[in-house]
Amino acid sequence: MNHFHFLFISGPEILLIGLVILLVFGADKIPELSKGLGKGIRAVRDATDEVKSEINKSAKSKGIDTKSLKKDIDNVKEKIEDLGGSIKRNL
Repeated sequence: MNHFHFLFISGPEILLIGLVILLVFGADKIPELSKGLGKGIRAVRDATDEVKSEINKSAKSKGIDTKSLKKDIDNVKEKIEDLGGSIKRNL
């Protein structure tokens, strides 16, 4: 059975990382760090959305159907995952 671990880190390891962060930065700096991290993630998300929007606009102006292209990409991803799964099972 496949179990998903975020970056291959389990619960106790995440708690240990949190404790180290608490010891290094102190309780008063953690909200500041979280706020900065949140702003950074939001900026990356906004930039990604902007790039996607520009790609879609450009494709639409060139007459490219992005929906069928997405289906083709999804099919290729599935085939790659199937191939990777068989390789993982053989190891």
